[in-house]
Amino acid sequence: MTLVQLEYIVAVDTYRNFVTAAEKCFVTQPTLSMQIQKLEDTLGVKLFDRSKQPVIPTDIGQQVIEQARVVLGEAAKLNELISAHKNELAGELKIGVIPTIAPYLLPKIIMNFTTKYPKVQLLIWEYTTEQIIHNLKIGLLDCGILSTPLEEKGLHEIPLFYENFVVYTSSSSNLSKKKKVGAEDISIDETWILNEGHCMRNQVLNICRQKTAAGNSRLFEYNTGSVETLKRMVDLNAGITILPELSLADFSAEQMNKVRYFEDPVPAREISLVTHRNFLKRGIINSLKNEILAVVPSEMQTSQKKSVMETF
Repeated sequence: MTLVQLEYIVAVDTYRNFVTAAEKCFVTQPTLSMQIQKLEDTLGVKLFDRSKQPVIPTDIGQQVIEQARVVLGEAAKLNELISAHKNELAGELKIGVIPTIAPYLLPKIIMNFTTKYPKVQLLIWEYTTEQIIHNLKIGLLDCGILSTPLEEKGLHEIPLFYENFVVYTSSSSNLSKKKKVGAEDISIDETWILNEGHCMRNQVLNICRQKTAAGNSRLFEYNTGSVETLKRMVDLNAGITILPELSLADFSAEQMNKVRYFEDPVPAREISLVTHRNFLKRGIINSLKNEILAVVPSEMQTSQKKSVMETF
């Protein structure tokens, strides 16, 4: 049994395809298949049901693969020990970020981070919360930046800050006449929201749930995963939308005139760094955390958790 063989079975479990797994491991498919067969012969069990498409692990195979992930993780810690001894950060950091935080946070930290740590390569994807959770569990991501708590077994959450929501209103909305808005003032019927799969959609629906006009609906439904698109829909059409506080940073004076803040208790969300429970690359992830906190306003970094309407 070798570490390489363990890497191969983990890759097949991750991608559920021998060809794709071989490509990701930079070997030919026959080489990967032969090594997995050798491991199965050594253990005396079948690790995968090859008759199924996509390929799935057998019951004992799943147990072996779970232990293989632990063994590979422990082996990888040897490299971390050497890096820590040399007092250097190096390697890849694969990050998943939800789209409602990515454009307002990442541009502020990427250049500073890469300048300070030139031996670290950041690989970043915008994913939904569900995709980030899945990819963290199977090892395709090292960490995620998303709204918490998740209450997911096997994941570790590191709270970073608490971000308020605000209302962005058109001049035709009655809310434009208010100085501050209560959750009871928000009607889903005039609110532009994100499409299914985005945690902020559920948070906004939770804010709006107290007021929905019976029998009233739009003539069309617009599905988007972009907060910026929601803002443009308000600018060019009518209605309102709910935005995360960090998105206001580059607003013009005209746009700020359309912003209405909530009365207490202010709906907010917790933003955290999320890793696998037995996560690696602790030095790099801790440095990323410090860079994030360096650009987030101090009033958002509080040890006392705000009233979060609903998190996912």
